[in-house]
Amino acid sequence: MKIKDFALTTIFLSIILLCALTPLGFIHLGVIKATIIHIPIIIASIILGPKIGAALGFVFGITSIATNTIAPTLLSFAFSPAIPVLGTSQGSFWALFIAIVPRVLVGLIPYYLYKVFYRERTEKKSNQKQALFLTALLSTFIHTFLVMGSITLLFQDAYAQAINADSTSAIFIAVLTVFVTNGLFEAVLAAFLTAIIAPTLLRISRK
Repeated sequence: MKIKDFALTTIFLSIILLCALTPLGFIHLGVIKATIIHIPIIIASIILGPKIGAALGFVFGITSIATNTIAPTLLSFAFSPAIPVLGTSQGSFWALFIAIVPRVLVGLIPYYLYKVFYRERTEKKSNQKQALFLTALLSTFIHTFLVMGSITLLFQDAYAQAINADSTSAIFIAVLTVFVTNGLFEAVLAAFLTAIIAPTLLRISRK
């Protein structure tokens, strides 16, 4: 690994750990936590490639397990096997899947999406920023969809109990509400910050 890539990786890792270990990274919204930790992972994936992006996503997953274990919310059973699933007396190892797999994918997907949205031969800054915006927006939506979809699929009864839903349609509405509210907020914020920050880092990394 080049020294420059190593330095950038260390910076991204430091940002992720800072956000994860302080209130900056996880925003409590009652039943669930919104997060901004995916943003440096998306940017790192675009700049440093899918392997480093996936590794940083894995770190994100580990910090998610830790924070949900130390400071649990109603849905922490879906992110930490140490938290008993609602209605039971023990946790589930499926929580490891939800906490880690979507976060690893959010480190893989942006690199390839950016390659699809942007062609370097155009060499137009506006095209690059549009590609970065769309990459971060879509990557975040995919991440939110995978997390909420996995919770609904793997912990349907416990999730229904957590949100006081008494029917499948009520669960669907609750998931859609989360997707539209904090999912949209996370996606738009990630899109704007990626479009602003990534161009400069791309120039630095290629010098």
